[in-house]
Amino acid sequence: MKLREISRILPATQTYEGDGMPVQRTFPTRSLDHIDPFLLLDHFGPQHVKPGEGKGVPPHPHRGFQTVTYMLSGEFEHRDSAGNHGILRAGDLQWMIAGDGVVHSEMPSMEFQKKGGTAEGFQLWVNLPAVDKRMPPKYQDIPSARIPETSPAPGCKVRVLAGTFAGLQGNVETRMPVLYLHITLDPNASLDIPVPAEWNAVSYVFRGALNAENRELHPDSLVLYKVGEGADTVRLTAGAGGDFLLIAGKPLNESVVRYGPFVMNTEAEIYEAMNDYRSGKLGHGL
Repeated sequence: MKLREISRILPATQTYEGDGMPVQRTFPTRSLDHIDPFLLLDHFGPQHVKPGEGKGVPPHPHRGFQTVTYMLSGEFEHRDSAGNHGILRAGDLQWMIAGDGVVHSEMPSMEFQKKGGTAEGFQLWVNLPAVDKRMPPKYQDIPSARIPETSPAPGCKVRVLAGTFAGLQGNVETRMPVLYLHITLDPNASLDIPVPAEWNAVSYVFRGALNAENRELHPDSLVLYKVGEGADTVRLTAGAGGDFLLIAGKPLNESVVRYGPFVMNTEAEIYEAMNDYRSGKLGHGL
């Protein structure tokens, strides 16, 4: 076992998505474009919403990658042009492979709009290898009860959203090796997470505090870890305790050309995606 060293620590940047939903964006920003194979990580909320004032993301297209929504609280209703429909509640996970193209919406459910409450969660974009960018779209809805959980060490709880950890396998198809964990640590608790030395890895603090190289990191902090040199373990140590994400994946090492909701390998493919959307070929609308 050799511990990963930290390469960078970056704060998230506040921005807005959809019809005015506030998010803390860790990347892409001016400081960090993407972390192969990951393209975006947004933390939305916690937002306290009055009845009738919920914000979401109206219909929009995607091609060439995967969108992952993980809810901590609140309710989002998903609809897409492939005919899929579902409601994401606290603890639920949605992994959508946009592939050749899909139009979808993510809006507060009618029940949440009626009652109000606290909305919080994450959206992660995961790239697709060139061979899969035009595959048929696939929608995977994983309710909270089907997300494996374990307590591998004192003061630790881990939800395995994707990939394999401590002998548990997440219940989604990811198309490439990926690890996505929600980790809860008691004060001063520590956890070692095996991550292949050649994978890119980040952690994100969204509650409490994380101790990192004699610094205490507070919410909305993104930690990037060095790659290679045989370092195959990420260690997280809590300060006052808290909740963290650990995201890691095998780099695709392919060209990334992106324009808004389209991520392909060449500019010609981006123009094709734009033309397909304008002509109604991509997703065929909602």
